[in-house]
Amino acid sequence: MNHFQQLMQHNRQGKPTGIYAICSAHPLVIEAALEQAKTDNTPILIEATANQVNQFGGYTGMTPQDFYQYVVNIAKSVEFPTQDIFLGGDHLGPVCWKNESARSAMEKSAELIKHYIAAGFKKIHLDCSMPCADDTVPLANETIAQRAAELCAVAEHTAQEVFGQSDIVYIIGTEVPPPGGADHQIESIEVTSPDDAKQTLLEHQHAFHARRLYSAWSRVIGLVVQPGVEFDHTSIIDYQPHKAQALKAIIPQVDNIVFEAHSTDYQTPESYQQLIQDHFAILKVGPQLTFALREALFALSNIETYLIEAPFQSNLKAVCEKQMLEQPGHWQPFYQVDSTLQPLYRQFSYSDRIRYYWPNKQINQATERLFTNLENVTIPLPLISQFMPEQYQAIRSGVITNSPRALVKAKIKQVTQSYAQACWKQSA
Repeated sequence: MNHFQQLMQHNRQGKPTGIYAICSAHPLVIEAALEQAKTDNTPILIEATANQVNQFGGYTGMTPQDFYQYVVNIAKSVEFPTQDIFLGGDHLGPVCWKNESARSAMEKSAELIKHYIAAGFKKIHLDCSMPCADDTVPLANETIAQRAAELCAVAEHTAQEVFGQSDIVYIIGTEVPPPGGADHQIESIEVTSPDDAKQTLLEHQHAFHARRLYSAWSRVIGLVVQPGVEFDHTSIIDYQPHKAQALKAIIPQVDNIVFEAHSTDYQTPESYQQLIQDHFAILKVGPQLTFALREALFALSNIETYLIEAPFQSNLKAVCEKQMLEQPGHWQPFYQVDSTLQPLYRQFSYSDRIRYYWPNKQINQATERLFTNLENVTIPLPLISQFMPEQYQAIRSGVITNSPRALVKAKIKQVTQSYAQACWKQSA
């Protein structure tokens, strides 16, 4: 039993412990999260999704091996021990190729799995819930489970071939919320029924055993379910523990399993603590991290206007807007609202589609100019108090320095601190 499995077993035994997954490729987010884990003296889980990182580069331009080295390099820069980093692959399956035939999509999914395993990823979410171009809709649960087992067999073979053994832990589950939050206004969310959860486990167990994946099945540690949390562009559905009690009650009835909760961004600190206590031991966070990043960068952009002459300003907000309008593919299909509301959504939506644009050359250059401009002056504390009041208090208390990068990371850590408190410090 590896350390990850031990942590999950502690949660199953009623200890209020868990782990949160950093689902972001932004270097400042990863750096802030590593610094948080270093302060807390805990391991860290960092995940990449299939469309973000794959054998063709994904939207980040990184293969799994690239992403592994990318994280290791950041860890070395902050002196975080690399042996305490868990790397996870999320939504690994046909999602990127669902418009192709099932055979073609599964062949590419198998290659995707090989790349993730060979690169050193140790936590794999097998997600074959999406129908392909020639599939009957809705996709049968039995088919979903069989495809997950097919990919698991590839993962196990690759691990044996590359490392001589497999210690991969797996996440399964078909009740997967849309990555990055709902793309429409939501009023309520149905909690996964206990019967559906147990049926998903049973079907996957049968599919794994049919392929003689007995050892791999013993390392299936998590089931993705819907605990009743979600967010859309401007609203949040908060966790209501009483609605999930029947689902929580199945944990003692099954072996090894805890729940993995997606889209937990923007919940209250109390909700995170309750989720951990209710066996949602793996909490995924993504858009809230880059939402905090964007808040900090826009605050610094406001500060810049008071300190830097107009011709030399970064104009970060205007550059972001211009690039998003010129390249609308990452936001337009998701912000189907009146045109008068689109500027609000582009900049401030909880779903944070702006996160896809930070690697954009012009936006990246504007961000670097913003940092350079503010690194070459002393930012007056009253301005920090006006635009970043929590970070102002941290400076006054001697917790952080008065520098633009420290201010941004401190804003991101407001998110990670809430998760860390729930996952690591409830039982301290």
